[in-house]
Amino acid sequence: MSSDGFHVHGPHDHELEHAVHGEAHGDHGGTGMINQIAMVTAIIATIGALFSYMGGATQANAGLYKNNAAIKKTEASNQWNYFQAKSTKQSLAELSRDIAPADKRELYQSKVDRYEKEKLDIKVVADKLEAEAAQWDKRSDEQMHQHHRWAQATTVLQVAIAMAAIALLTKKKWLEYVMFGVAGIGLVIGVLASLHM
Repeated sequence: MSSDGFHVHGPHDHELEHAVHGEAHGDHGGTGMINQIAMVTAIIATIGALFSYMGGATQANAGLYKNNAAIKKTEASNQWNYFQAKSTKQSLAELSRDIAPADKRELYQSKVDRYEKEKLDIKVVADKLEAEAAQWDKRSDEQMHQHHRWAQATTVLQVAIAMAAIALLTKKKWLEYVMFGVAGIGLVIGVLASLHM
């Protein structure tokens, strides 16, 4: 409105006036539906943002755990290579013992015994590292499963938000109910994700 009383309506002014006049005449259905969908959409979007964050966090954890598993597998492989080197030395000592003169056999037998003991110690370390690698792999797989649940929940909530927009545009009450149902499914999937199911 200008200072000399001339008033120009914008496109949204007409809609606002219509909504106000509709409320004054008892037409609360359209506005009530709009307010309800707007409120639910804001809640769904907030929950969806939290689910998305959790999905990203579990995906990062899965990658970190997989990396830890790879490190442990490499350490175990190094131990097995060391074990193999000791086995080769033990075999050479056994061969030397078998072909050596009698007075040198005890020297080579002591080497054979030493290599056998060292191999057992190395095997214990390698087995432990392999078990740790398997544990990290398992934790990574669990995190990826949980990540997929969070991603599913987020996607379903995004569909619910899209349904809300369609319900607002078409003013179809049944679409609003569909939106509530889809949002409920998204929440259930989110609960499953939080319970590691």
